Amino acid sequence: MARNSRRKAAEPALDELADVTTALIYRAISRSGRHELARPFSALWWSGVGAGLAISLSILCKGILTALLPDTAWAPAVTNLGYSVGFLVVIMGRMQLFTENTVTPILPLLAYPSISRLNQTARLWAIVFAANMTGCLIAAILMVHAGIIPPLQMSGVLSVSRHYAEVAPLDHLLWGMPAGFMIASLVWMLPRIESAGEVLMITIVTYMIGLGGFSHVVAGSTELFIVMLMGELSPIEAVFGGILPALVGNVIGGTVIFAALAYAQVREEI
Repeated sequence: MARNSRRKAAEPALDELADVTTALIYRAISRSGRHELARPFSALWWSGVGAGLAISLSILCKGILTALLPDTAWAPAVTNLGYSVGFLVVIMGRMQLFTENTVTPILPLLAYPSISRLNQTARLWAIVFAANMTGCLIAAILMVHAGIIPPLQMSGVLSVSRHYAEVAPLDHLLWGMPAGFMIASLVWMLPRIESAGEVLMITIVTYMIGLGGFSHVVAGSTELFIVMLMGELSPIEAVFGGILPALVGNVIGGTVIFAALAYAQVREEI
């Protein structure tokens, strides 16, 4: 009797899950995108700065694990668990992260294109990206110059950051595409996931970005700023050798590929 009761209780939940169609997910994310497009400058700016600071926890936590673990072939499988920390804080905290915005405001633009909406999207991207970079730079300054990290752990942060800074510009662009696609796919999946499952899904996707060595423009900017503040990289090299190539790669993966495919599969159903 108890087993039958649990089965009957589970049936409505399964029915509700089955009702979440692809078109419905598209509409839900589009509604969120329209909300973001209408938000005032100050709300976007401070949320974006907070996201830049918080995403830097990914570099800090990965660096701490790198400093404490031996330099072995299996170490990255553990150290990249730290890479997920900043993403968990940002996404669960509903902060403005640029790579999420490569898909969220694009879906309503693709469904109902207009010059006005294109201008709104460009405004959103510019504000959020500049705010993210500001937050990353502040975090890098604090880590390098404020003495808030013990020397041993800081050595791990420097090791992680230098490794990222050594990547060639073309590789940042190419390796940024999978990262952009994976973040966009995460945004697409979250509306269908129960709140308890969000933590697991965010952890899995961002862990694989770190483990795969893919280039994420926002998290990677903190690494580049750290190396720059150490005097080992010029601002021009940081911007044109790392930030902009990763930015282009993330946009291609998140907007040109994922968002376009998402729209193509529902364009006759919305």
